[in-house]
Amino acid sequence: MRLPQSLLLLAVAGSGARASSDKTARPRGVAPEFAKYYQDSETFTCISNPSVQIPFSAVNDDFCDCPDGSDEPGTSACSHLSRNSPLSVADRLGNNEGEIVAALPGFYCKNKGHRPSFVPFQRVNDGICDYEQCCDGSDEWARVGGTKCEDRCKEIGKQWRKQEEQRQKSITAALKKKKALLVDAGRQQQEIEDHIIRLEAEVKGAEVKVEALEAELKSVEDAERKVVRSSGKGKGKVNALAGIAKARVDELRDALLEVRQQRDETQSRLKELEDILSKFKIEYNPNFNDEGVKRAVRSWEDYAAREVTEGTNQARDRDLDEIAKADDESSGINWEHWENEEDGCNDADLVYKLAAYLPPSLVEFIEDKVISLRSFLESSGILAKPDGDSPSESKAVTQARDALKSQEDTLRDLKNKLRDQRADLEKQYGPAGIFRALKGQCISKDAGEYTYEHCFLEDTKQISKKGGSSTSMGKFTRISSTVVEELNEAGEIVAIEKIAIEYDRGQHCWNGPNRSTKVVLECGEENEILKTAEDEKCVYSMLVTTPAVCPGGEEDGNAPRSKDEL
Repeated sequence: MRLPQSLLLLAVAGSGARASSDKTARPRGVAPEFAKYYQDSETFTCISNPSVQIPFSAVNDDFCDCPDGSDEPGTSACSHLSRNSPLSVADRLGNNEGEIVAALPGFYCKNKGHRPSFVPFQRVNDGICDYEQCCDGSDEWARVGGTKCEDRCKEIGKQWRKQEEQRQKSITAALKKKKALLVDAGRQQQEIEDHIIRLEAEVKGAEVKVEALEAELKSVEDAERKVVRSSGKGKGKVNALAGIAKARVDELRDALLEVRQQRDETQSRLKELEDILSKFKIEYNPNFNDEGVKRAVRSWEDYAAREVTEGTNQARDRDLDEIAKADDESSGINWEHWENEEDGCNDADLVYKLAAYLPPSLVEFIEDKVISLRSFLESSGILAKPDGDSPSESKAVTQARDALKSQEDTLRDLKNKLRDQRADLEKQYGPAGIFRALKGQCISKDAGEYTYEHCFLEDTKQISKKGGSSTSMGKFTRISSTVVEELNEAGEIVAIEKIAIEYDRGQHCWNGPNRSTKVVLECGEENEILKTAEDEKCVYSMLVTTPAVCPGGEEDGNAPRSKDEL
């Protein structure tokens, strides 16, 4: 329905009539970029619908003639149209160049002394001065209800320029910090890449060592089996032990004979010296005042007074005589019994009963050595432990096996580290990997009876000011994006995509879910929590500023490479 004629005449007089008299003048509310559509003073063609044409006198007549509302740039007649509502392809195809033409963004305010802006058509002539968008008051040109909006662009512009100067300084500082974060993130990523290269080399080296130790173990095992076969003539370890022991006994017997010979020679010399000293004691002149001679005589008298147990020495000599006899003599060891023992006998039982095969003169001598001998044989792998079920092995085999196991453990640790480093390199750390430099940094904000804490890419917490433990609001899950609604400069609600960090698996709520937090990031000079809200039960949101999400900075070449470039 059309408005009263008086308002219509006012609109026509204020716009269409002047447009007819001056072809270059723009109708009220038309921005310079849309002026080309209003050049024809006779006919107006709807911008997004060129098939619809109306007399130019119908422009700004407070009646919506065009489907896109482009005939009413200076009134609220087409305010029922939403600029964000989807149009059909046919509706949005318009000009001769075939471009997609959108509806007018709003009522254009020149705002001399400040900056031009658009006011939503709903606010045109609504009796309210919208100085935030239209500081010159031109949106209230009809003075509805006697409303007169003065031009405040000079003072508003001055204040805005001051704030803008501060904002630009803050943005410059934020970009400087962002570049530093990019450099730090790039350095950390390069360190990981270098570490991976080193670990890969270490893994290859460890694999070579493992192969070499495997071959060494096999060689030692083969050599042990060969020694057992050659020494025991195929009759078991006891036979091998007998051969080795016989050779060792022969060596010890020869050494014993040599030592006894040296002892006899020494005793002969000692007897000769004792005779000399005894004669000296008898023949020396006691009246001769020589203190050295007197001390020597007294020492000899003390030495000669000591008793020598001949019986003990004689008994020991008899035992040594028995040991020194050849094996084929009656008191020697029966090596033939050991070397020809059949496989059906238990090697361990035979060795544990070793005393039964020794001459009686040796039983007492070795009785206190049996336990240590058994222990040595068992640790060397020659004998199996009496109560053990596992097969025995020699000390050389055990050492080789332990060395192999140790190197295998080292190789496994290196592979685990390499896997972790590669996984870290594949993780998403935000645009250009910048959040790698922020990982682990914590910020907090007091709100009521709680302090809220956010540690980048780790967790979020709620800490009571009254004491007690903190409550986990979630652990880092992923970096994502979220859409938030904000007012643009024209006062319209628009959807803006922002980076978000999600935290899940927090402490369980009583009669509710596990706590979770979505941290929405905005450009700011400092890492700071602006606000925290509980959107649903135990589902939180945080608004956080950080220079990491400020636009720009990556073009300086400081940003780390993405994983696709590796």
